[in-house]
Amino acid sequence: MTKVTTIPFSKTGYFSKTICDYLNQDKKLTPFYGEFSNLSGFKNQIELKRHSELVSELHREILVNSLNSQYKNIKTSEATQENINSLLQENTFTVTTGHQLNLFTGPLYFLYKIISAINLAEELKQEYPNDNFVPVYWMATEDHDFEEIQYFNFKGKKISWNRESSGGVGRLSTDGLEFVYDEFEKLLGDSNNAKSLKKLFLNAYLKNNNLTDATRFLANELFSAYGLVIVDGDDADLKRMFTPFIEKELFDQTAFKEVSKTIKSLETNYKIQVNPREINLFYLTDNLRERIIFEDDLYKINNTDIEFSLDELQYELKLHPERFSPNVIMRPLYQEVILPNLCYIGGGGELAYWFELKSYFDAVNIPFPMLLLRNSAVVITEKQSKQLDKLFITKEELFLKQQDLVNKKITEHSDVIIDFSEQRNQIDVHFETLEKIAAQTDKSFIGAVKAQKQKQLNGLDNLEKRLLKAERRKYNDLTERIKQVQDSIFPKQSLQERNTNFSELYLEYGADLIPKLKEALKPLALEFTIVEM
Repeated sequence: MTKVTTIPFSKTGYFSKTICDYLNQDKKLTPFYGEFSNLSGFKNQIELKRHSELVSELHREILVNSLNSQYKNIKTSEATQENINSLLQENTFTVTTGHQLNLFTGPLYFLYKIISAINLAEELKQEYPNDNFVPVYWMATEDHDFEEIQYFNFKGKKISWNRESSGGVGRLSTDGLEFVYDEFEKLLGDSNNAKSLKKLFLNAYLKNNNLTDATRFLANELFSAYGLVIVDGDDADLKRMFTPFIEKELFDQTAFKEVSKTIKSLETNYKIQVNPREINLFYLTDNLRERIIFEDDLYKINNTDIEFSLDELQYELKLHPERFSPNVIMRPLYQEVILPNLCYIGGGGELAYWFELKSYFDAVNIPFPMLLLRNSAVVITEKQSKQLDKLFITKEELFLKQQDLVNKKITEHSDVIIDFSEQRNQIDVHFETLEKIAAQTDKSFIGAVKAQKQKQLNGLDNLEKRLLKAERRKYNDLTERIKQVQDSIFPKQSLQERNTNFSELYLEYGADLIPKLKEALKPLALEFTIVEM
């Protein structure tokens, strides 16, 4: 039976001040987003989007036609097709998450992002039954950071797709992935769940010609039962809808001006995630994705000999809108122009750069979406749960730094009191008296008194550390068991979701994995989830 507990994100030690302040609705951050991610916020956002002039009947028709074209070579579930068709209706809205095309989904949080979108759509439908809500996964097909997506981790081993890459990763041929399959197959074993994983990898990556199609197939296999709609933004018809905003960026540099102003305000209290360029667009072909720069009255493609005059660039945009690719600053705007979207669901780093964009959206008259921190979770197996119980480690203690956790448990087990707090208090009291005496006799001695006090405190610290070290030797077996169980749940002393691939859990739980996760994760709870299965 699945057991679910939650703890505040702030108590995990893994989330930034920016995100913790956002979840607490700190007033320092409120100017940088619109509606907060709760049900009353969604009510307001629905009305805002409903009356947006951008979401026209023609706009919806182009979106649906593009989606049907993108899905033409894939088996579409009834739920997904219904969701695609419903986008023609003026009372249908999307909730969207996005992610890179990581090999075999990459880290676990790929699943958590999409489940967050699916569950949110279902929760909104219950709350607002007269409207429709479609969960969307926006594939980052135009990204060119191949090094970030070319591998996944499986049981401590890095499984990599070794090849050269240039241009948008979505257009990459799947050549060479048969060698990755061979390596993965040997590690999986021969259980029924292993056979299902082999079939999934094979059908996704060895029976599709490019990484976009492979990733679409994979996500569709995992989530189509829940009506997930997968969008590829590398699409000429969708880019054509975005053309007015591309022109504005090329000729007015609105993003640079607005985001730069926001950064000046934001950086007073928070770390800046990304910085804008004067032109936030790439030029994209099958083997090229390079920045567009304006220099010497010409538009040049960085690191190439390609250049355009103003008239030539306008003609190029009219003829080939698909060759203009938004960067991290403009991609959010592209998404919001294309979709009747209410909310973007992302990780802490993503939300941090969205906070930089609100004034830019206002300047180009596009409604700013709600921002929802995706579900974060750690999955604990039944075996691990029993180990934690035997070691008397609570769920909250599991998030302590490893040495702190070890020290805490040894202190609890030891017959010796390894806490010199009382002695420190006594030193404070004694030296407070000595400082008063020195002040009344010769103030020049106060420095010497303080130095002597610090010397004694340091000595006490040293004794405490030595005693703890001796106890660690005495409790060596306990120390190793604590380290072993924490390492198994937090690989590399980091969150499980940032390292572990879903295939490890699938071997254990099979087809029940995603339904169990879907049941456990609550997108609007805004807390870290611990799932014991």
